[in-house]
Amino acid sequence: MDLSELSIDRVHEGLKNKEFSCVELTKAHLEQAKAENEKFNFMVTITEEEALEQAEKVDTKIAKGEELGILEGVPYCLKDIFCTKGIKTTFSSNFTREFVPPYDATVVKKLKDEGCVLIGKTNMDEFACGASTEYSVHGPSKNPVNPEYVTGGSSGGSAAAVATNSCVFSLGTDTGGSIRQPASFCGIVGLKNTYGRVSRSGVNSMASSLDTIGPFARNCKDAAYVLSKIAGQDHNDSTTPPEEVPDYVGKIDGDVRGLKIGVPKEFFDDKVDAEVSSAVKDALKKLQDNGAELVDVDFPSIKYAIAVYYILCPAELSANLARFDGIRYGSNPETEGEGLVDYYFNARGEGFGQEIKRRIMIGTYVLSAGYYDAYYKKAQKVRTMIIEEVNRIFEKVDVMVGPTSPFPAFKIGTKSNDPLQMYLADALTVPINIAGVPSLNIPVGETKEDSLPIGMQIIGPQFSEDLILKVGRKYEGIVN
Repeated sequence: MDLSELSIDRVHEGLKNKEFSCVELTKAHLEQAKAENEKFNFMVTITEEEALEQAEKVDTKIAKGEELGILEGVPYCLKDIFCTKGIKTTFSSNFTREFVPPYDATVVKKLKDEGCVLIGKTNMDEFACGASTEYSVHGPSKNPVNPEYVTGGSSGGSAAAVATNSCVFSLGTDTGGSIRQPASFCGIVGLKNTYGRVSRSGVNSMASSLDTIGPFARNCKDAAYVLSKIAGQDHNDSTTPPEEVPDYVGKIDGDVRGLKIGVPKEFFDDKVDAEVSSAVKDALKKLQDNGAELVDVDFPSIKYAIAVYYILCPAELSANLARFDGIRYGSNPETEGEGLVDYYFNARGEGFGQEIKRRIMIGTYVLSAGYYDAYYKKAQKVRTMIIEEVNRIFEKVDVMVGPTSPFPAFKIGTKSNDPLQMYLADALTVPINIAGVPSLNIPVGETKEDSLPIGMQIIGPQFSEDLILKVGRKYEGIVN
């Protein structure tokens, strides 16, 4: 039995029946993480000591005959944007490469309370700004399918950790596609939740009105288990509503007969790779053959989504990163300069990478006097238009389905010097963040030439994670 390939159900059953110990399970994942990381560079910090200590606690509990929680003893990884008490949290930036938080993020605390075993922290684009995990002070992560290709971003390390069986599940953040797109590129499941479904407290903010947190997993049921434990209201995050957390796992097995699936024609235009379109259409046909109804819908405002996103996101980022000045947060510059302004220039010049600087300048520009109305205010109006359009679509259909990314993973270095091309990697995911609704990536095929994974996203109305997970689970049952 390969202990690094087990699902959450199988881990729980094996620990409960004493088929293996939690220490054995943890060591198997630590060894896998170390070996695979040498090839693919997806881990920033491996928390071996802490992991084995927690595993021993679980084994002690088993020896006493105490009941285990479903996630107890399950090895997992965290994107290096989640604050972890006493464990280095770098945000993949030179500015914060030695930062050790004094507290845990809310979701980290919840997983600790569940008895999960943290294997380590994963690589990401600096401060979560990127679509390839190439903008990292730790160097680019490499796709486990083919190391010449990117993992996607910004949560590329978390996707690669699951894809290489270095952990059972991982957590990432999704502001414009940063869970779904790397999940698509690496051939795994990735869930972007409804805005506010999971607390962001203790997670460094990129764009506060767009940021969401969610799991990567090898199947939809594992994602449902994780979401059931991290979702819910948190008084440390005012954006989390008092919305009841459903039984995601209990609802996941069901029929799709009679389900109306909206298929936006804009998701299948000539800008989308032909193989991607074909794979997603084949997946839709399988759902149709199992009783779902395909409904053509129009989503014309999607063409404005990238422009809206790259006004709103940099604006919020520039405000959120203002605290990183080398005094309150961030490392001191090598040369302080003659005054405070010099100090700021030197600290931020040395600390921030090129993509961060680019986005800060864009954000500061669109918020400046004389340009606020022309750019930021207008973008907010278009955002409202997109939200209303999405809501209208969901009056006609239960879910929407389309490709996650317009293209499969691309080679490392081919887009990193062309920001506009890089930004287009999120063309089909950013509208979902703008609308604040949930979306699930599931793998539906691969390219013929390089066997690169192709992903399909299932999009639902607000707080319909149970529905989109059910659709994803049904598809998994059809093809597996």
